[in-house]
Amino acid sequence: MNRYEIMYIIAAALDDEARDAVVETVEGVISDGGEVVKTERIGLRKLAYPIRKKNEGYYVLVEFKAPADLPKELDRRLRISDNVVRHLIINLDDDKDAA
Repeated sequence: MNRYEIMYIIAAALDDEARDAVVETVEGVISDGGEVVKTERIGLRKLAYPIRKKNEGYYVLVEFKAPADLPKELDRRLRISDNVVRHLIINLDDDKDAA
């Protein structure tokens, strides 16, 4: 299993329950084929530039272990989600080879 990190931004307009549901959904997708190592809720932050005419978003950082096909499925699900504004998945194992 490879180590990955995903940072995603949830729409700021959502209430706390809806945000929790999005975080649980992402962790559920990861847990189906992998293992969540750490979840860090960074919180509400100003975006570097407006996205969909919004200036704020709720940032979440998740470190996880999974087989190589799971990030593709996670990426597919987040792309179609209306509640996730942006996301980025990074393979942490590749960073060691580059250094």
